[in-house]
Amino acid sequence: MPRGQVRAIAQAFAPARPLGSRWDYWYTRSKLASDPLYPGVCAALRGTTAPLLDLGCGLGLLAHALRAQGIALPYRGVDNDAGKIARAGRAAARAGLADTGFATMDLAREYPSHRGSVALLDVLQFIPPEAQARALDAAIAMLVPGAKLVIRTGLADGSGRAHVTRAVDVMSRMLGWMNAGPSRYPDADALRARFAAAGLQAEFTPLYGGTPFNNWRVVATKP
Repeated sequence: MPRGQVRAIAQAFAPARPLGSRWDYWYTRSKLASDPLYPGVCAALRGTTAPLLDLGCGLGLLAHALRAQGIALPYRGVDNDAGKIARAGRAAARAGLADTGFATMDLAREYPSHRGSVALLDVLQFIPPEAQARALDAAIAMLVPGAKLVIRTGLADGSGRAHVTRAVDVMSRMLGWMNAGPSRYPDADALRARFAAAGLQAEFTPLYGGTPFNNWRVVATKP
């Protein structure tokens, strides 16, 4: 993302007090400056009009990236980390993001009611295979004509990048940034078969950028 946009978004995560934690601020600057995730997701959603549900939204950076790119889709983010959701709401309010909301929800137990597009970014690899299937089925059921399911995930392809991705995901859990470690990375052929069975048009695009990770953008569109 352009440096000006990165700085402006990060400022919404700066501490309210001089001695407050600047972790979210520096994390946001680093993430937006180095990770091709948000430009890739914004490109996938540009031109769509359906409301967007961000499952496992974390700090809600996607909402900021969309608005910075002039994409004004109604946005709602849910996550099971109540602390991140609270900080996401505060940052969105500080940035003046319109038509944006956040809620804490345990996606292992329930899914919100939604009709529109769905984002599943860096989520699937952290939940067991049976939960992956439930998450995908729930997301697919939410799609309306013209809406998109946008996924960013590592894939189980045995590559060197796949090994690096798992190692970093494990480290993120050890450091406490993620509240779960990696479970099983999805198989590309299995995803294609699931989307085809649901009548969706799917596209798989490498989203490596300048990173060593085996990240892919998967976009499934409901005709």
